[in-house]
Amino acid sequence: MALETLKNRIDRLPGASVRTQRAVAVGVLLTQALIAVAGSVVRVTGSGLGCSTWPECQPGSMVPVDHPEFAALHQWIEFGNRLLTGVVGIIAFAAFALAYLDRPRRRRYVRLGFIMPAGVVVQAVIGGMTVRFDLLWWTVAVHFLASALMVWLATLFLHSIDEGDGPPVHRGLAPLRGLLPLMVVVLVGMLIAGTMVTGAGPHAGDPNTPRLALPVDTLAHVHAAFLYVFLGMLVAVGVMIKADADAPPVLWRRFLLLTAVVLAQGLLGFVQYWTGVPELLVSLHVLGATAVIAATASLWAGTRERPLVRPGSDRVLVTRG
Repeated sequence: MALETLKNRIDRLPGASVRTQRAVAVGVLLTQALIAVAGSVVRVTGSGLGCSTWPECQPGSMVPVDHPEFAALHQWIEFGNRLLTGVVGIIAFAAFALAYLDRPRRRRYVRLGFIMPAGVVVQAVIGGMTVRFDLLWWTVAVHFLASALMVWLATLFLHSIDEGDGPPVHRGLAPLRGLLPLMVVVLVGMLIAGTMVTGAGPHAGDPNTPRLALPVDTLAHVHAAFLYVFLGMLVAVGVMIKADADAPPVLWRRFLLLTAVVLAQGLLGFVQYWTGVPELLVSLHVLGATAVIAATASLWAGTRERPLVRPGSDRVLVTRG
């Protein structure tokens, strides 16, 4: 009875404006990208085990303390990354709350909103396992891939603010709808190959962490091969969008954005390879990866339309407040 009363009280709370919902959703997307970049900073500075345990920083202390084996700077870098996770969680929970309070309530919007804080919890657990396993390369890879998935879902969540619960209405030519899932598969392969390059590379997060025993050059070429395939498929997507007289202008704009981001990321990757993988470029490359994921997810969302309709009516709402 008490829980039912609490639910009724929550349901009577006023919803936020669409502008506020979008601002918070953008905040979720940006912080999900930022936490991935922050993880790369931890890694390239060798601070991955600055806090030797989890959830405490050092045994018996939640915060950094003077320690003969762990430099203060490394402790604070890793501790700062953990604090940032808390900020990400707060913003994610706010996004879910706004989705739940919005009217008309939409299941897809609420479910994606719920995934935002739930995903942060999962990320925190994976991060703790990464520390517990002393930064083994595959645990670091899983940690990044979890962040990559959250960037994708956060992008869909942002677009779902203006969507209803009905089945998606596909936009674009049929071959385009078939090609985009294959592009996503290639993107996943490119990301996995990238984590393997990192796993074999020089930035382990701690000097004593074993590395993936495979040639970095070979893995880098595999990673680049996925990029070439992705670019080729992207050219085909552009041709299909231009060939479709009914394609909405937003599709072409999102295609151009994705093309620019992928080309910039590819150039950055080559410079990174030629210059010996400097620390700054590693973090910029992680930032670029999150941008590619978000831009691909945005293009994906642009090929599907879920009209927002008032309950009990067949009239599509043209505006959202």
